Amino acid sequence: MVTKSKSGKSASKSKSAASPARKKKKTKMAGKTTSTAKQKPASKAKTAAAPKRKPAAKRPAVKKAAPKKAVTKSAKKTVTKKRTAKTAAPKKAVAKKVSAKKTMQKTVRKASPKKTVAKKTARKTSARKAVAKKTVSKKVSAKKAAAKKPSTKRTVVKKTAAKKATGKKAAPKKAVKKTAKKSVTKARVAPKAAAPKRASAPKKAAAPKKAPAKKRTTKTTTAPRKAAKPKTIAKKTEMTDTTMPPAPEAAPEPVQPQTERDWSETLFLPKTEFPMKAGLPQREPELLQRWAEMGLYGRLREKGQTQDKFVLHDGPPYANGHLHIGHALNKILKDVICRSQSMMGKDANYVPGWDCHGLPIEWKVEEEKYRSKGKAKPDFTDSEAIVAFRRECRAYAEHWLNVQRDEFKRLGIEGDWDDPYTTMNYKAESTIARELMKFAMNGLLYRGSKPVMWSVVERTALAEAEVEYQEIESPAIYVKFPIMFATDENPDPGFLQHASVVIWTTTPWTIPGNRAVSYSPSISYGLYEITQAPEDNWAKVGERLILADALAETVKNAARIEGWNRAGDVTAGMLSQVMCAHPLRDEDAYRFKVPLLAGDHVTEDAGTGFVHTAPGHGADDYNIWVESEGLLRDRGIDKTIPFTVDEAGFFTKDAPRFAGKRVVDDKGKFGDANETVIRALMDAKALLARARYRHDYPHSWRSKKPIIFRATPQWFIAMDQNFEAGESLRTRAMDAIEATRFVPPQGEKRIKGMVETRPDWVVSRQRAWGVPITVFVHKETGDVIPRGDFNASGELIDRIAAAFEAEGADAWFVEGAKERFLDGLVDDPNAWEKVGDILDVWFDSGSTHAFVLEQRPDLKWPASLYLEGSDQHRGWFQSSLLEGCGTRGRAPFDEVLTHGFVNDEDGRKMSKSLGNVVSPQDVIRQSGAEILRLWAMSSDYADDLRIGPDIIKANVDSYRRLRNTLRFLLGNLAHYRDDLTVAYDEMPELERYMLARVAELDALVREGYVVYDFKRVFHALLNFCVNDLSAFYLDIRKDALYCDPHDSLTRRAALTVMDRLFAALTAWLAPMLCFTMEEAWLSRFPNDKGSIHLRDFPDVPEEWDDAGLREKWRKVRQIRRTVTGALEVERRERRIGSSLEAAPVVFVADEGLRGALDGLDLAEIAITSGARLVAGEGPADAFRLEDAPAVAVVFARAEGRKCARSWKVLPDVGADPEFPTLSPRDAEAVRQFDRRTGQAG
Repeated sequence: MVTKSKSGKSASKSKSAASPARKKKKTKMAGKTTSTAKQKPASKAKTAAAPKRKPAAKRPAVKKAAPKKAVTKSAKKTVTKKRTAKTAAPKKAVAKKVSAKKTMQKTVRKASPKKTVAKKTARKTSARKAVAKKTVSKKVSAKKAAAKKPSTKRTVVKKTAAKKATGKKAAPKKAVKKTAKKSVTKARVAPKAAAPKRASAPKKAAAPKKAPAKKRTTKTTTAPRKAAKPKTIAKKTEMTDTTMPPAPEAAPEPVQPQTERDWSETLFLPKTEFPMKAGLPQREPELLQRWAEMGLYGRLREKGQTQDKFVLHDGPPYANGHLHIGHALNKILKDVICRSQSMMGKDANYVPGWDCHGLPIEWKVEEEKYRSKGKAKPDFTDSEAIVAFRRECRAYAEHWLNVQRDEFKRLGIEGDWDDPYTTMNYKAESTIARELMKFAMNGLLYRGSKPVMWSVVERTALAEAEVEYQEIESPAIYVKFPIMFATDENPDPGFLQHASVVIWTTTPWTIPGNRAVSYSPSISYGLYEITQAPEDNWAKVGERLILADALAETVKNAARIEGWNRAGDVTAGMLSQVMCAHPLRDEDAYRFKVPLLAGDHVTEDAGTGFVHTAPGHGADDYNIWVESEGLLRDRGIDKTIPFTVDEAGFFTKDAPRFAGKRVVDDKGKFGDANETVIRALMDAKALLARARYRHDYPHSWRSKKPIIFRATPQWFIAMDQNFEAGESLRTRAMDAIEATRFVPPQGEKRIKGMVETRPDWVVSRQRAWGVPITVFVHKETGDVIPRGDFNASGELIDRIAAAFEAEGADAWFVEGAKERFLDGLVDDPNAWEKVGDILDVWFDSGSTHAFVLEQRPDLKWPASLYLEGSDQHRGWFQSSLLEGCGTRGRAPFDEVLTHGFVNDEDGRKMSKSLGNVVSPQDVIRQSGAEILRLWAMSSDYADDLRIGPDIIKANVDSYRRLRNTLRFLLGNLAHYRDDLTVAYDEMPELERYMLARVAELDALVREGYVVYDFKRVFHALLNFCVNDLSAFYLDIRKDALYCDPHDSLTRRAALTVMDRLFAALTAWLAPMLCFTMEEAWLSRFPNDKGSIHLRDFPDVPEEWDDAGLREKWRKVRQIRRTVTGALEVERRERRIGSSLEAAPVVFVADEGLRGALDGLDLAEIAITSGARLVAGEGPADAFRLEDAPAVAVVFARAEGRKCARSWKVLPDVGADPEFPTLSPRDAEAVRQFDRRTGQAG
């Protein structure tokens, strides 16, 4: 049976037939709605239709149609507005002319809101066309004859006639004049109508009463225009089976009562309250309210008390702003994992968290509370001001935490929302401080001066995870460093005397900070003497330049050198024995030696083969400077690293002649420093060439402005200093990576490469909102407490932690804090400096395992899984790894799962400027959170994902298919009771095959959830619902479900299997589609006080897992696919309307394929009224599929009569004299029905 939803969407593409009696019932199942004559419904429940089944032909009408009479122009309005079912005016037979015929046809077409649908319906079968044409062109004499004697020919009712009220005698028709066309159309569309029943007893008709056409009325209930669906109308007129007894034409005389009963009441039609139209935006909040009221989270915790724990530790998002689509993806993945683990027997408690400290929140507070109002930022040296500012930050974070919490809950995320963790919780701040002081105790925390990534705009150092790269254009310069000095070991520079080493840089402003030049021992260098150059060139004839041979030609072109000679090789040994002068050297400044240092970081990919080295402005520069400490000391070179740029981006006095010039301003724009330095180099005749160069440059991820590298005093955690057991933090971290499982596997390589090369971890920030670096530094000695050899360290740590737990980290900033913590522990508290920096927020979040996993009894340490975006390999994954390895010797996780970023439909990054941002809130309002969940599950999260209107639409379609399948199961399970259950051994083979598929799917689903392969799970279940159920099993079994006797083994077995299917599907899909599966469960069990989410995946008996049966039915389905393909050709050519009109001859050449059909009813499987299996290849013109050449099909029509109840065409229809229009099977079903309902006898 195929019905139609209110939206008009077909539930199935199948063309197989259903009972005509079924067609008369009005249903609201997926498919096409069919309205019929009024009849007493068996139940108030909405009936359900199976996916992919479509009736082939409309049942013929048996009521007589009155002869048509012309409608006069004056009667136009009356005909349109008034009709009555109680009385009918007799019709006068009038001759129809060609013009009247055309007018009638146009009017009929106008009655349909959709012309294309009407056309399609009108073309349904050639038989209908012939009958319609014949009816329209009848002569007056034929009409008069029909009025006297009922015709034995079938009359095809036009679409407009199908809309008339039924159950009472229809008003006689009149020929429609062209002038009355619009009014007649309205009159035919508006009334709520049903098709006339075949074989149903007519209601008592009113006595004929002749009246003027102007007064003719029909008293019927008028439905809204939109209720008249053109597709439904078309179906009512479809008549393809010419073997059925034709309906007599209506005559003016009263219709006599019929003896044929309404067979629809004897069918087991689906019925359910589960609507096809989901209404997710409205239904989902109702389910959320139900879960809250029933305490679902608490009941899940009760369920898991005796189960092993599975802990997914939530990486904390910033409590800042509304959720974006990346947040939605992240939380949906986490929710599906926890729900699936719970349904596989684990205690999967999800505790959400938020990162509440740090620059993002502080920056927003400054913007909203100060900059936007023209107020000056608070003076953080004032204890009262900084505490007040911190309170504003806390309030801001609290606000957005609550907003985001509601948005996460709306996605259906189940977790401990009443008690989440936050990094600003007092106990959390206390634990973070303790974790930091553990590094102080083991000697890994130290204060040093290193170049750090510095944001001038935000006035703070940034961690690697807080930096992103954007393409910019920079000035690129080639600078000459003249060789002027030799080492003590070799006082004669030899033929390098008066030569220059050439460097290339895109940051001219770093030249004042230069202290060395680096080279590589593995690069071949040469000495090039210029022989020809333009007179106005910076490169002069006679100059001698040392360059990497591989890059010499590039430099020559850039410097516009017209000719030179290569004077000889320059070896690494030669370079190690000479020193250069600074290019800005003069009588007053830069009068120091510039050594040449060998470094592995030098390459010949670009530049000159030499690297200008400013140890205060780059990590590589700093590292080689520190590593060369001995060489520098031996050569009498000052090792001090100059602080040439201050926190505001200005040159300091350590950059002679440039103090006050600015590198970057407060708005993130490059200042005048670059150009000033370039002009100075030109004046010093040290500039060889200049150009513009496009390259990636680091920017702050928050302000989106360029950063600079500058040396500042900072606090670091050492990566390579040995501590416990002689291991370094880097060594421990690398070992921990090896012991961790990464999903996808390439994540291991990525994080390993980052940890292997990362510098020491800079953990200090010069900001106000965060956990302070809780150490003290002696003003004279530089000693740091707490430390391992300080006897009072334990007491000091306890004092600080206790104060933070009681008052929060604000306790560090209030007046008198130093004395409060040091009194009685040191001789003179005033001799110690309280550090004013705060911790990097990555240290905060990296410590969450300590105050969440270890301190909550409902969780465990280490976590089973960490799950975040792929950018967290350098962020939370890495900070957690280092914090865990530094304090506990291992990583705080067993597995790490990463997902990609979300782009638009075209793969572009989302941005407001492009207008391609997809908001999760918008999707939820329009389609529901369930569609977002389905999108996340159907996508390959390991790679970057895409989303947009078309992708959402495709996911809505997939959702409807799943919902349609569930609806059909629910509709039929309304007839299921436990006493109808059939044991596995007694089931037909088709049912056992479906259970074998269930067993196969059970293994796939469980494995997929375990390895987090959600895409595979979802598509396997979607394909099962669409292909195995809707298009195959349920389509085959509709006949048995609807028409078989009540106690039929096939029917009972099918219901038993459907019960098992419903239990499995709802459980398997519940983690993904949490709302819909709950709705489906409650639709079947409305009195259940529990939830589908409190259940486990159902156990599958071993006997179901029959691989041999699956293989056999794979062959059967191959044969069936060929048969249905052949029938589709016949249907497309309009030779049949229903597969039940066919009895194909099936040729199977392959013995193995043919043997698969042993003991099976091919006609039942193919949904035909008959089928004949023949061994052999079949005729050349038989239908074949390219991928199944061993199967050929020759079409043949079914022989016999059409059963009035099941529509099957069988030779034994009428064999039972009590039921002359039914097959024996249907006759027995009706007898059982009558006995059960008390209608027998």
